[in-house]
Amino acid sequence: MSDKAAPHDAENDRPDASTVAGDMGDAPRLPVRVPLVTQPLGLLGSLRAARRNVLEILPELAVKQPIVSGRMGIRWHMVMDPEALRRVLIEKLDDYPKSDVTKNLLRPAIGESLFISEGAHWRWQRRAAAPVFSHRNVAGLGPVMTRAAEYACRRIAAQGTAPVNLADEMVRATYEVIADVTFSGGKAFDRDAVHRAIETYIAEAGRVSLFDILGLPGWIPRPGRLFSSRTLRQMKAVADDAIDSRRARDTPPGTPDLMDLLLAAEDPQTGRRMNDRELADNLLTFIVAGHETTALTLGWALYLCAFDPAIQKAAATEAIAVLQDRAATPADLDALPLTRQIIDETLRLYPPAGIISRSAQAPDRLCDRDIRPKDTIILPIYALHRNRLLWRDPDRFDPARFADRKTIPRFAYLPFGDGPRVCIGATFALQEAVILLATLLSRFRFSEIPGRSPNPVMILTLRAEGGVWLNVSPRH
Repeated sequence: MSDKAAPHDAENDRPDASTVAGDMGDAPRLPVRVPLVTQPLGLLGSLRAARRNVLEILPELAVKQPIVSGRMGIRWHMVMDPEALRRVLIEKLDDYPKSDVTKNLLRPAIGESLFISEGAHWRWQRRAAAPVFSHRNVAGLGPVMTRAAEYACRRIAAQGTAPVNLADEMVRATYEVIADVTFSGGKAFDRDAVHRAIETYIAEAGRVSLFDILGLPGWIPRPGRLFSSRTLRQMKAVADDAIDSRRARDTPPGTPDLMDLLLAAEDPQTGRRMNDRELADNLLTFIVAGHETTALTLGWALYLCAFDPAIQKAAATEAIAVLQDRAATPADLDALPLTRQIIDETLRLYPPAGIISRSAQAPDRLCDRDIRPKDTIILPIYALHRNRLLWRDPDRFDPARFADRKTIPRFAYLPFGDGPRVCIGATFALQEAVILLATLLSRFRFSEIPGRSPNPVMILTLRAEGGVWLNVSPRH
């Protein structure tokens, strides 16, 4: 291992939520970022920081070193070394299942779905669902994304010269997409109510508890997550009703949607299909993840385009030349390289899953450091994507980094994870993001509002607290 990757012994390194990492001084202006911290927080301080913004517990050393370790109720190791990440995500996958904290946060809503399950139960579901998200099937869902892009443009145009919260607009657009590709042709339902239920669950149940930090068993109730039962019942009732309605439908549609594909999905090795509970859990997983993460990416991408007008102008020129006053389609993606690079760089700077974690099941060594069973392995994607050993000027917005993807080390860039558990919907999300962003940039100019920069805050996902407020003006 090179000197750059030598482990730093930081057993006592703790972040201080009040410390700002680095002083910009006369340096070039940079997009908003979370101030990483340098001094001990202690147990209660860490809890307060994590409940406010999980990223506030990240030490500044995480962007300077390949590994940082400590103890806070449980032993933990933050890993930013690509080779160590390869070992966790691929070579020793079964020895590093998802952590109990992650499962405790999400299991009430999405059960033993693909995102939560482990071992054989995960493998058969993955084999069954993988063809659903094949390139051909995802491209077939493109017209829904194109239509959502047109509707978003109309809504934004209707707001005239008033500032627009693009975070809200992108949530609405991506929710329309996931609802249409999931429930098309089914019984009518209150989409706004379902969306509110999802938002409420994330806000109420997604905050880390002191019991999580202490590593207490999942069967012990977490304060603050006990009042989500009505929200959960509402979410699950919609999924159950949609499945029942689709099973009762006599005539299948000409083009299968996500629900049709899931109902027909089967494990190619065993022929097993999902029962109604498994279908409902996975539907809710795809609904929550399928619009939340893409909406966040688009909101941040529009902020970055407003932050750098020159890049925005170049991307708009590209989009106008390709689209010529129509919305983008999957057939346009190869002709929109700069738009895709903006999405890639946005996912680097503001990864929706800013932190993921695993629980070690067997002794191991990562970066020459001993890993013990039950240690928590933290993959701080936000810090990995800004690690100075891996990226030049990591806090700068520079889509050109991705002009040649071969120059990006595979395990230095993990917006969708990697290995067998890589996000199954990554192709869907990227297609949707490029279609929507290119369409919007071809129709509108976006500019910053002084004093209203978004604030990156992570609860379950990395959101712009308070929204992404921009001035918007038509290009034509």
